[in-house]
Amino acid sequence: MSPDWEAIRRRIDERGFAVAPAMLDAGTCAAIAAGYADDGLYRSRVVMRRHSFGEGEYKYFSYPLPAPVQRLRESVYPELAPLANLWAERLGWDSRFPAAHADYLEQCHAAGQTRPTPLVLSYGPGDYNRLHQDLYGDLHFPVQMAVLLTDPAEFEGGEFVLTETQARKQNRAEVISLRQGDAVLFAVNQRPVASKNGYSRVTMRHGVSTVRSGHRRTLGVIFHDAR
Repeated sequence: MSPDWEAIRRRIDERGFAVAPAMLDAGTCAAIAAGYADDGLYRSRVVMRRHSFGEGEYKYFSYPLPAPVQRLRESVYPELAPLANLWAERLGWDSRFPAAHADYLEQCHAAGQTRPTPLVLSYGPGDYNRLHQDLYGDLHFPVQMAVLLTDPAEFEGGEFVLTETQARKQNRAEVISLRQGDAVLFAVNQRPVASKNGYSRVTMRHGVSTVRSGHRRTLGVIFHDAR
């Protein structure tokens, strides 16, 4: 069954995130997770502790991306572009987002953002990811996606966490549970929220809580490229 993209866009607009079930099947999840051992697929490896990002590690894919990752990036972007343009209008951004992902990547590359950003994150017992934003340059697409590659029966803890910061209000947190192959789509940086004078900006950050046992791998799909 295809995702209900209208409902997903509405949910992201209202809450800053939405879950899209079964974006990848179990076999594809297992293949992407197993590919983490093949350094030839990746351009770099980041050990989180070295940068005070948390504990655990992740690797950024090289171009060309693996076929399932490429298909996911190309197919989901057009479904999110209308929401991205709505947010750009509400927040007063000068730029707008083209309908096709290839055209958006041309804009990124013209701005010097040429390095691919899809990645696989790997966590073991005691690992976690501090709250952060994935921006990578002057251009960023305002929504990104994370797909759980591991069956939740194989680990404990490791929940996906989102926080939002709004002026004159205490921070709000969301803890999101996923099944293998489910995706969470969420605001990268700021999103508009209706206020008395139009729209105000809410700042979003995301992370992963501590894995208590087992191992967890996630595919991150970021639609802009990096400097």
